[in-house]
Amino acid sequence: MIVLAVLHHDQSLADVAGGNNVSESTVRRWRDELITLLAAQAPRLDRALKKVARQGGEVVLIDGTLIPTQRRTGKADRRNYSGKHHHHGLHLLALTDERGRLIWISAARPGRTHDNTAARHDHILAHLRAAGLGALADLGFRGSDNDVLDPVIVTGFHASRTHKLTPGQKTANRVLAVGRAPVEHGFAHLKNWRILTKLRTDPARATRLLRALFALTNLEVNR
Repeated sequence: MIVLAVLHHDQSLADVAGGNNVSESTVRRWRDELITLLAAQAPRLDRALKKVARQGGEVVLIDGTLIPTQRRTGKADRRNYSGKHHHHGLHLLALTDERGRLIWISAARPGRTHDNTAARHDHILAHLRAAGLGALADLGFRGSDNDVLDPVIVTGFHASRTHKLTPGQKTANRVLAVGRAPVEHGFAHLKNWRILTKLRTDPARATRLLRALFALTNLEVNR
């Protein structure tokens, strides 16, 4: 319960330790041990997709988000700056089912990482094909699937200065947007953990923390 208070309410270790008559180092050890145990419960991408397929699912929803972090000194922190969001953070990919329930999250990457780059790094397309599933995504994933005749990752149509969308393409984009909407519910549930309001942990340890929170989120949402 002490560790959950730290994660859910972003309470400082010193405050929690003092209020429970234990040392700060003890609370830190408990936090790290519980995070390690919970993170191990997060499923691998291939297993998560195969489970969806076994349950009769046909598509998943994919999107990326930025977890805000404190700005750190030094050149190494420049890669954590997201030009899209205009602040520092860590990039995260997530997959949900059609109802918006989280089924998988990626490793935390520097904030400047593009959705498409992260998807390629995690071999999302290959895993989807292996599981026999499709995915609905936004335009940030354009180019991740170049199979025009039988696409697995559907991203909708992109307008440009020289190419205006037809009425049919606009309608298709609206339908896709409605189908993708539940993915935001998954992110919202994950970000209910106030420790993610502005992450202060070492970025190198962020992946384990995020996967631990993913496991807790699913326990909370599915109970």
